[in-house]
Amino acid sequence: MPVFFDQLNREVNLPRSPKRIISTVPSQTELLFYLGLDKYIIGITNFCTRPADKTKAVTKIGGTKKLDIKLIKELKPDLIIANKEENEREQIEELMAFCPVWISDVSDLPTAIDMIQSIGQMLNRKTKADALNKAIQYGFKQLHVPAKKLSVAYLIWRKPYMVAGKGTYINSLLQTCGIINVFDVPRYPEISADMLVAAQPEVILLSSEPYPFSEKHVAEFSVLLPKAKIMLVDGEMFSWYGSRLLDVPGYLALLLSSLVH
Repeated sequence: MPVFFDQLNREVNLPRSPKRIISTVPSQTELLFYLGLDKYIIGITNFCTRPADKTKAVTKIGGTKKLDIKLIKELKPDLIIANKEENEREQIEELMAFCPVWISDVSDLPTAIDMIQSIGQMLNRKTKADALNKAIQYGFKQLHVPAKKLSVAYLIWRKPYMVAGKGTYINSLLQTCGIINVFDVPRYPEISADMLVAAQPEVILLSSEPYPFSEKHVAEFSVLLPKAKIMLVDGEMFSWYGSRLLDVPGYLALLLSSLVH
């Protein structure tokens, strides 16, 4: 019986090559389709919308943090692919009782590369996964980091304000760009307007997800920090860590260019 290890170093026993796969994470769903596993994907979350032409027809099994356990059981999966941060531990442990569950734990580019490699190997897509990783790594090697290190606050939520702090995948991408995160605190802390003003970031990045910041919110932050540069950014580029990484270096290059000019 093949034994694989997930990113929590748990043994995942697969009696046979999986043919009925459920993904509980949008970025990993996108990766599975990229690897050509379309016919084996039987369930995805309501937030798994990429690629749009393929996800519409797949059974939806609830939200990432509110999975429909009853429906998942009815689908009779032989593998569930989950994530430590995006899914609720209690629900994932419930799924483990009746199906093998492979859990990712992605905090930076190296762990994202490892996730792609591991899933490729587990699902007999090693060649395609290795080629994908090679292309991703090449793209990041071409990324030019400006000499000037900008200080940034990356907002993910409003009412209350929440930012991406240290130890997050988002923060790792900021570091890759040579950007200094003004909030040197773990994970996704709530902050007040006064805390944001006191941190004095040169740049405020407003993410499109999970909170859908838009142009109307730019003025709100301009009042707080009139000297800061305020930009809307594509949250998927900063938080989706599967095949989306092919597009990320180019996106970051354009973003850095607009920030330093």
